[in-house]
Amino acid sequence: MKVILPVAGTGTRLRPFTLSLPKCLLPIAGRTLIDHIIASYDSLPVSEQIFITGYKGELVEDFIKQRSFQNARTVRQCNPQGLGEAISLCLPFLTNDEPVLIILGDTLFDADLSFLKTEKENVLMTREVEDPRRFGVAVTDSSGRITKLVEKPQIFVSNEALVGIYYITDVALLRSSLEKLIREDIRTRNEYQLTDALQMMVESGAKFRTAPIRSWLDCGTAESFLKTNAKILSGLEPQDVSRFKDSTIIPPCHIAETAVIRNSLVGPNVSVGPEVVIENSKIADSVISEHTTLVDSEISHSIFGGDSEVKGFKGSLLLGDHSKVISGVL
Repeated sequence: MKVILPVAGTGTRLRPFTLSLPKCLLPIAGRTLIDHIIASYDSLPVSEQIFITGYKGELVEDFIKQRSFQNARTVRQCNPQGLGEAISLCLPFLTNDEPVLIILGDTLFDADLSFLKTEKENVLMTREVEDPRRFGVAVTDSSGRITKLVEKPQIFVSNEALVGIYYITDVALLRSSLEKLIREDIRTRNEYQLTDALQMMVESGAKFRTAPIRSWLDCGTAESFLKTNAKILSGLEPQDVSRFKDSTIIPPCHIAETAVIRNSLVGPNVSVGPEVVIENSKIADSVISEHTTLVDSEISHSIFGGDSEVKGFKGSLLLGDHSKVISGVL
């Protein structure tokens, strides 16, 4: 199968961190968001990964080169007009006899995708939500077959939200539906929606079913980003932290091998990046990016971009790259 990873978004709700990095490359629990997503399908027989880039796309391209993927290509979405348009840019690289797995590159999830090795039908992964007006939703019959798909319904039709994982076996019909969407300029909220193309497939007789995920880990805001960091950390194997002899590490944490911690209390729920220095400080519930220095501080519920410096601060901070806070003065 082929995997499509749309990662062109600007991530405005996660500024200032996305001012210097695309959202998919932000660090969380020791890896980038996109690393976590790629790991979710490592058991599947993938012939090619197609990354749809846009905002700061050159950084995604550098990431792909550093990972030395043997089966990856990038497609640039220069003027983003919706997910439907993004997927349509990949059509020249798809074949009608090979299924496609589409996974949005900005949300993490807990799901076992191994069943897709032998799946013959179109499958949309879903999860029940309290407010379906923010999502595309699936309307199903008593057997779980999808009868209708609606993008962000303002009148209730279903609370079974599409979580951004789409497995398509009927690639020929996906192709013709996306081509019609663009050709006839069919838009919802002024964008070409993938949900609308999938609804065309349903109306043309394609069979879809839903499959649930165990959990949906939002990374859209700083608050949800930290909650997701804590959730992922709780599932990791404990690290050997015996090298920090004058400090206390409260799990769960992820600490890069090159990090330095002296006379400090770190944890719980802290991710510490490479070349980070923490000295005479207390840190909890935080994500600390590479080359950051924290000294004489008490920090919680904070996110630090790379190459930052904090001294003598107590409280919470959201610092972008190359920021400095000294004795509480910006």
